Formats: sequence, C-alpha cells, structure tokens
Amino acid sequence: SVPCSAILSSYLLAERLNLLGKLGCMLSLVGSTVMVIHAPEDEEVTTLDEMLSKLKEPGFLAYAAILLALCFLLIFYLAPRYGRSNILIYLTICSVIGAFSVSSVKGLGIAIKGFFAGQPVLQNPLTWILVITLVASITTQINYLNKSLDIFNTSLVFPIYYVLFTTIVITTSIILFKEWVAMTVVDIIGTVCGFLTIILGVFLLHAFKDMDVSLGNLPQVLQNEQQAPVTRDDKNILIEVDNSSIAPEDKPKVFMI
Repeated sequence: SVPCSAILSSYLLAERLNLLGKLGCMLSLVGSTVMVIHAPEDEEVTTLDEMLSKLKEPGFLAYAAILLALCFLLIFYLAPRYGRSNILIYLTICSVIGAFSVSSVKGLGIAIKGFFAGQPVLQNPLTWILVITLVASITTQINYLNKSLDIFNTSLVFPIYYVLFTTIVITTSIILFKEWVAMTVVDIIGTVCGFLTIILGVFLLHAFKDMDVSLGNLPQVLQNEQQAPVTRDDKNILIEVDNSSIAPEDKPKVFMI
C-alpha cells in the first residue's frame, strides 16, 4: 500500500514525493518486513472460549485500557487543537483503534469457523461484542483517515499510517497471545532493529518533505552546498583584525560589532 499510494498520488493527484521521501518509504517497508520475519508465530486459538480467556487476562486488559485512554485523549483534547496542523494526531487515532479492529476480526474469524462447524456461536455474547467493536473501530478509522487525507499529502499519510498501524497490531498480537515468551535473542534484536528502521524511514519521510531533492538535481544541490559562502561571525572578524600585522601600531583600530 505504501509504494502504490505514493506512486498513484504522484501521478494522479500531482503530489510531489522527493527522493528522501521515497527512501523513507523503502526503509519503512524494510523495517516492517524485518519485524514480521522475526516475530514469533501466533498461539493457536480455535474456540471463542479460548479467545475470551485471552481477552480477560490482566496484561491485555491493562494494555487495552491504556489504548482507550490514549484514544480518548487524542480524540477529545489533541485532535480539536492540533489535528489540522500535526499529521500524527489523526493517524495515531486510526492506528490505536486498529488494535481493536484486528483483534475483533480474529475473534469473528473463529466464530465463523465455529458457525459452519455447528457450534452455537450466535448465542455467545462475545460474538456480538466483537461485531459491535469491529463496526465502531472501523467507522472511527475511516472517519479520521478521511480527515487526514483531506488536509495532508496522500503520499505522506499512507506510509506513516502503514508504519503506525503495523507497529500497533504487532504489539497487540504479542501481548494478547503471549508471543514474547517464545522469542529468542536473535528475534528480539531483529524486532528492535526493524522498529528503529521504521522510525528512521518515517523521519526521512516527514522531516524533509518540503525539500526539492531528486536524482536529477542531486548533483546541483550538492554543488550549491559546497559553493555556499562561509558566513563568519563577529568574533572571528575581531580576532582577525586584532591579529593583523598589516595595521600599523600607531593607528587606532576600529572594531565593528
């Protein structure tokens, strides 16, 4: 989704994505790939009762409470004040809500399998709780994603959203299914390196979005940087005048500050 949205927005919407932004997209994809490769496999959950026992564990309940508190803070306090000026506000809301939507989809997938297997899943309250959670979370995601697309550049929105959403989903899966217990040292190092690569990619994509840098004008940009005049401060000028051997000793010296 990241390269496709960047390419299509460049050609169809006339939005500019410079060389550093393209490198940021690639680094984000590489970091996400490294994280997925080193992430442990999901724990097998086949029934709604097993899913309910996972959802009721204290670790996941605390994590869900933190996500809800963060989401309410973003929606009711930060979004009205900084949503139209900071691209991360709306996209963070979408990503945090995505943790609940992905968990609901996994639970509903188990419910659908049980329904075709003849299990009474429709009488289970968890099924309807998951349906309500999925509808509410997807509606909220679409709402704030559209707001972000209306304000900010499409080639910036989708890569940042992709990175934040993937990170939140992987973290949720690790906490919900206790995947971190089976992780080796190599997997932990690989996951951390992948996450740092994602951060670097987002930084390149967001921090230098207004610079006019491309492969065509890269030599010219480097040449202009090398030929830029050196600006000396007043301290250096004073030192040069004070140490000058050309000025006669009997004439007064004039210092300009």
